[in-house]
Amino acid sequence: MDHYTRHVDEWRNETREVLQSKVDELKLLGYHGVNEEEIWACLLAKVWKKEKRLRLHQVIQDILHLSGSTYMSYLTVEAQEQANTDDLFQQIGSLEIATEEG
Repeated sequence: MDHYTRHVDEWRNETREVLQSKVDELKLLGYHGVNEEEIWACLLAKVWKKEKRLRLHQVIQDILHLSGSTYMSYLTVEAQEQANTDDLFQQIGSLEIATEEG
């Protein structure tokens, strides 16, 4: 295996400045709550979902090319999944209360 190819998580420290640059860019575009953690999670979920072993230049390129629309799409899906999870827990709680009362 190519020793220049690593799992993307292993490149995380080397890409901190590039990630911060992307945070700054997205904030300028109006995405005020953006942070490095969310960008990394977005890249893992949207860009690197199939191929997670890359060279450093590929990881940097992916960070720099991450668009605001891809980031927003990721946030939307995450929010929907969280809402569905919250609804499920609320329904389970309601069932448990109804069972205890019945």
